[in-house]
Amino acid sequence: MAARKRGTSPAKASAARKRARGKLAPGARARGLAATEVTLGLEEPEVAALASFVREAGGAPIGAYREPLGGRPLLLASLPLSAVQPTPFQRDLSPTHAKRLAAKIDEAGAFLDPLIVVRGEDGKLWTPNGRHRLAAARVLGLRQITALISPDESLAYRILALNTEKAHNLRDRALEVIRMARNLARRDPRAKESQYAAEFESAELLTLGIVYERSPRFAGGAYSSFLKKVDRFSDRTLPVSLREREGYAARLIEIDAQVKRIIDALQARGFRSPYLRNYVVARINPVRFHKAKKGDSKAPMPIGQALTRMAAAARTFDLASVSPADLAWVAVGADAQE
Repeated sequence: MAARKRGTSPAKASAARKRARGKLAPGARARGLAATEVTLGLEEPEVAALASFVREAGGAPIGAYREPLGGRPLLLASLPLSAVQPTPFQRDLSPTHAKRLAAKIDEAGAFLDPLIVVRGEDGKLWTPNGRHRLAAARVLGLRQITALISPDESLAYRILALNTEKAHNLRDRALEVIRMARNLARRDPRAKESQYAAEFESAELLTLGIVYERSPRFAGGAYSSFLKKVDRFSDRTLPVSLREREGYAARLIEIDAQVKRIIDALQARGFRSPYLRNYVVARINPVRFHKAKKGDSKAPMPIGQALTRMAAAARTFDLASVSPADLAWVAVGADAQE
């Protein structure tokens, strides 16, 4: 047992350890550029062509610099709103959020946050993380908007993890990922799905994205835990893997139809718990008892096999085996996760 200072009680020692865990430790070594390395002139080859493009689009270059971590060039510019559009695979606009954001910006009397912008494949300017700010600017009637423009077009596919403007729920994330995948499949049909694991974040988001396209009100949260255990990135090309995932999505929708049938039958027997869906899905989940070992990324069974077993369990679900006590335990587990 580690020694502790004389006179320090176990409770105080525990509290001290918790405070230490909560602190943000600085990096072991300094990284990035020095101040003199950040500056970049508009005439430099790295941004000169981009500055000319901005002028042709009716905007005005303001300045340029190298971002301090990786040293990539960025152009700060003022752009007409008509010249900027969201990436085609970005999540859907929330009009309510855009109007609320516009009202708050108007109250502050200042539009401070620049959009991140890249050159899109269609020759236009895309913003991969500013859809709601762009919409808010239109609500406010702004003529111009400030943007940080990157010459690196691939940034449009890596921005999801940095997008904190409006928190993504599961549906938002899944739809954005599947739209991104379809775009990449057209752009580079020979690329393997696994090559874009970092951009897609998690394999199950691809399957759920297809489900949400077909069934916008799908209760994806109930199936997320199951899919996380069995869904993995494929080494097949994107077009092939997406066709395969279309089949997985169709089977998942069929399973959910069976789950709805079971829920209706349970409600007819007097069960009214809000956790009925979670309970039923957990009962038919063929890998619910599987505990992944640390560092083990292998699925306990292939997703196709797991869906087959899940569908069979749904068809043979025993309504008489459900008790109020079972649902109470599901509620306790759900509250603990929240």
